[in-house]
Amino acid sequence: MTAESVQHRVQWPVPPQDGYTVDDLFTLPDLPPHTELIDGSLVFVSPQRRFHFLVIDLLVDGLRSSLGPGFSVEREMTVVLDKRNGPEPDVSVVRADAVTGLDQTSFEAKDVLLAVEVVSPDSESRDRTTKPLKYATAGIPHYWRVEQDGTTGRPLVHVYELDPMTQRYVHMGVQRDQIKVDKPAAIAIELVRADARS
Repeated sequence: MTAESVQHRVQWPVPPQDGYTVDDLFTLPDLPPHTELIDGSLVFVSPQRRFHFLVIDLLVDGLRSSLGPGFSVEREMTVVLDKRNGPEPDVSVVRADAVTGLDQTSFEAKDVLLAVEVVSPDSESRDRTTKPLKYATAGIPHYWRVEQDGTTGRPLVHVYELDPMTQRYVHMGVQRDQIKVDKPAAIAIELVRADARS
């Protein structure tokens, strides 16, 4: 083994027998940016594609323009769902009184009003099934899943609302050129500006 191969050797963290906890997520050294915790397992994300980046920017700007002072729009912040789950939605809308300062690294699920995931090839299953189920079980009232339209390249936003009786999301429709909803507040965002070719 050469000295060069030893230098480039990656030291992967070895999980405890029962998996990691949210406390571990915040204290393990040298984790890659945007590492998530799902069912006690660390999930590393692939580099962002341009579509993903542009859509997140568009949604953050649009939500901040639409929402009043009672809300805070957060980008890629951990949401603590329970001891073994700390996903990082691409965008979250939280209660403004849940913001504690510039050193804050997470929010509790009870303070999140909307979680948004922009689907990437490596996150399809998590964003379509795993995360919505977990967000709903934790009581987050609204979920948006954003997909890229294969024909136009533009975003398609699947809007979901929580059914409090079943603790599951109900699909409220797909929004194409504009997101226009009245929950968790009156929101209108033009989606055509997220054209991946622009």
